Amino acid sequence: MQSYLPSVIKQFTYYKTLGDKTIEQLNFEQLRNQLEEDSNSIAVIVKHLTGNMLSRWTNFLIEDGEKSWRQRDEEFEANFSSKSDIISCWNKGWDCLFTALSILNIEDLERVIYIRNQGHTVTEAINRQMMHYAYHIGQIVLIGKQIKGIQWQSLSIPRGESRAYNTSKFNTEKGRRHFTDDL
Repeated sequence: MQSYLPSVIKQFTYYKTLGDKTIEQLNFEQLRNQLEEDSNSIAVIVKHLTGNMLSRWTNFLIEDGEKSWRQRDEEFEANFSSKSDIISCWNKGWDCLFTALSILNIEDLERVIYIRNQGHTVTEAINRQMMHYAYHIGQIVLIGKQIKGIQWQSLSIPRGESRAYNTSKFNTEKGRRHFTDDL
């Protein structure tokens, strides 16, 4: 359990970085692009993630994770006026999450907290939210890749470069490290 919290923070940082690198590649109109009539744009997904993060992580040890002030349905309305507004919103949610995680200690991991009156240990709540965020960040990356087409800058091992990547990894000494340490 000593490694759980540092690992969680690194993992959330990794997912944020995937979103950051996708957002960097797109202009304001592309971030607002809705590929299908009934689908969400990256801007809408950012707004939803931020609403979720603010609700889940504000006073999360003492208040239900679904706050009475959250307006979830409004999170699906794209009303940003600039790319910088989207980035500001994105960072606000992540700042809330990382601040909440920074105060935790090992003893907190088994505390029971509530989301919509459903009890979770802090560990379970962290895992639940990490998977939710990974799901939506995967959508963000896929939408970004679809919009950019051949101009997309890969966020992982580019096609055709797996052998070279693996060779470089196997040329280093075995050791315990997080896969995100060298990203």
